[in-house]
Amino acid sequence: MGRWFLFLLGLLLTVSGGRGSGGNVTYDGRSLIIDGQHKILFSGSIHYPRSTPQMWSSLIAKAKAGGLDVIETLVFWNLHEPQPGQFDFSGRRDIVRFIKEIQAQGLYACIRIGPFIQGEWSYGGLPFWLHDIPGIVYRSDNEPFKYQMQKFVSKIVSMMRAENLYASQGGPIILSQIENEYGMVQAAFREKGPTYLRWAAEMAVGLQTGVPWVMCKQDDAPDPVINACNGRRCGETFAGPNSPNKPAIWTENWTSFYQVYGDDVDIRSAEDIAFHVALFIAKKGSYVNYYMYHGGTNFGRNAAAYMLTGYYDQAPLDEYGLFRQPKWGHLKELHAAIKLCSKPLISGVYTTMALGRSQQAFVYRGNSVDCAAFLVNNDTRKNVGVTFLNSFYELPPKSISILPDCKTEAFNTAKVSTQYNTRAVETRQKLDSIEKWEEFKEAIPTFEKTSLRANILLEHMNTTKDTSDYLWYTFRFQNDFSDAQYVLNVTSSAHVLHAFVNGASVGFTHGSYKTKTPNLERKVTLSNGTNHISLLSGMVGLPDSGAYLERRVAGVSRVIIKGEHEIKDFTSYSWGYQVGLLGEKLQVYTDFGSSKIQWNTYGSSTHRTLTWYKTLFDAPVGKDPVALNLESMGKGEAWVNGQSIGRYWVSFLTPKGSPSQTWYNVPRSFLKPTNNLLVILEEQNGYPLGISVDTISITKVCGHVSDSHLPPVISWRGQNKTEEKNHEKHHGRRPKVQLRCPPGRNISSILFSSYGNPSGDCGSYAIGSCHSSNSLAIVEEACLGKRICSIPVWSQKFGDDPCPGIQKTLLVDAQCT
Repeated sequence: MGRWFLFLLGLLLTVSGGRGSGGNVTYDGRSLIIDGQHKILFSGSIHYPRSTPQMWSSLIAKAKAGGLDVIETLVFWNLHEPQPGQFDFSGRRDIVRFIKEIQAQGLYACIRIGPFIQGEWSYGGLPFWLHDIPGIVYRSDNEPFKYQMQKFVSKIVSMMRAENLYASQGGPIILSQIENEYGMVQAAFREKGPTYLRWAAEMAVGLQTGVPWVMCKQDDAPDPVINACNGRRCGETFAGPNSPNKPAIWTENWTSFYQVYGDDVDIRSAEDIAFHVALFIAKKGSYVNYYMYHGGTNFGRNAAAYMLTGYYDQAPLDEYGLFRQPKWGHLKELHAAIKLCSKPLISGVYTTMALGRSQQAFVYRGNSVDCAAFLVNNDTRKNVGVTFLNSFYELPPKSISILPDCKTEAFNTAKVSTQYNTRAVETRQKLDSIEKWEEFKEAIPTFEKTSLRANILLEHMNTTKDTSDYLWYTFRFQNDFSDAQYVLNVTSSAHVLHAFVNGASVGFTHGSYKTKTPNLERKVTLSNGTNHISLLSGMVGLPDSGAYLERRVAGVSRVIIKGEHEIKDFTSYSWGYQVGLLGEKLQVYTDFGSSKIQWNTYGSSTHRTLTWYKTLFDAPVGKDPVALNLESMGKGEAWVNGQSIGRYWVSFLTPKGSPSQTWYNVPRSFLKPTNNLLVILEEQNGYPLGISVDTISITKVCGHVSDSHLPPVISWRGQNKTEEKNHEKHHGRRPKVQLRCPPGRNISSILFSSYGNPSGDCGSYAIGSCHSSNSLAIVEEACLGKRICSIPVWSQKFGDDPCPGIQKTLLVDAQCT
């Protein structure tokens, strides 16, 4: 135990100090070198505009507690320069404040400037005004684009330098990125691609930040820029650095995957993430960044096409900043185990050896004392016993055991000993009072009420300039059909389309992330004489990826009306246009704008499509995160006290028949104690009286640990207490179920407890054929009334061995109140 105590003490000293302010940053074929020291670094993506400044400190602190060394963020050009030369670095855009918060907590920073970032961010982070520059071609050897790109990158670098934020100035920034996954589109630009790539690298390096630059998914990244890997399995897929003098860097290890409306949630297990991180490090990787470590919220209209407002909610820190267990805790233990290997990893001689058909050892040997090993079992179906340096190890399926001294298993990627938790929702206020809701019917414009005119169908995005999701197409015509029945047929490449004939809604259609918007075809009734057709084209975010983004088109492209005997094509016709909605222009979602219009009592409108609703609500007492339950609504956008909490689309169901997102985050910093203004724009037929104000919290914690978590370093079968104590002394402490309630809550009841062989896991469980009758009493005595408790997985703790000769497990599920 003494030796391991020294190991752990050294680790704690390493984690607690000496970081956050750099010095000279260089690199070699092994790793980044900071102030002359090689570093094995763990990083996590937290994007400053996807949370609030009031959340930054807590998020960064939780990342640090999880064993991270670096916080990574993209830089959002269209957020900072919405119009040419007009910059905004206030509030959630305050990147300098964010970087300084990272520094204050003793961590390093990586800024991925891009400035094309993709990131599931509207237009890939590019400001739409670039589209209007004559002759521009994005991300190509194109002078207009290169000029604007260099101006913005230089602006960000100058800001960082002015605040002394680069490590070369004593600041936290140790790494920067230029471009983003350009290798995926480079070939589309032919000869203009490689020359642009070289220019981008030379431009970035020429800014002389004093820290290295990286390009991800760019196998031919020009020297001295480091090529990096993005993906889930970089330990298996990364071809490696394109120079022996560059380190192996993983810039995006996807902790889940982005989700679009209509998709089910993507869940990646803690075990799978840990396996691939350990494999990457075992294969001489030195820097791993989790994308995302905290995803956050796509406030306003910032999400890219069809993207959910909630972003990477399955990350180690969820959308609200709560711990996502066991992911956060399991990765924390992984980081600690790998840091115990730091010395041999950095300076040891690297070798590999086969341990079986699908088993392998990666070994780092330093001097006679320093040695670390990674034992890999690639068999996905069964446990495999292997012998390494004359000791026996049993490896679970698809797992890696980490041996910081080439003897003792400190961690196995498949053995989750950290607790699980359950996120609970509590309804705090139902907004079901008819008297408290008011509504404002959005006007359906006609041709006469429009000022923008053209004799063609205009392209949607170039007309709105990203000032609104919506564009009205209107025309009028004299009905001289001789038919009794008519069909309106509209072809559109926008995301949604509403059609109105003489002010009445006649249809709605939408596309999806994978399919185009289908044609809208509806039977309609026409009046004798003049008829008014109004088409509302809608985007749910702009595209964010692919070559020639500036050439993308959207909107209505053909309109015909069919009679029984004739067809009229209105595609080349006199059209009137209105950018955005009247309610947007009047800013009815603000206190000021709301007070300037006449609201009607709820239910007074003749139709419920395109209606604004407003009410007031009080902030829930306490500190738990707040969310709106919008399950009763259809599609639209919501504002709280004038701040958009993002688009919602509850009516777009997944293949399983449920909404992709039901709860929408309302940061506490958006709220006042009382009388918070909630304004909803509902496009379809949502029912606002079904909305509730809820809080999100962790109310259940569960531990599921078996005695197999005791490292089986040697073939040993203890038969008495003396042998057992010697084994424990040699191999470290016994595995424990450790439970921890969130701050302000204690364990109030034990919902389930079984020491033996309970079936299932923390999601669903039952007592098995082997069960200690003392299980509940022992756990209650150890845990009730406490915020934190631990129970050793050991038969003597429970009085006796309920079933000698078989592996035992302790499963505990507890309520936190």
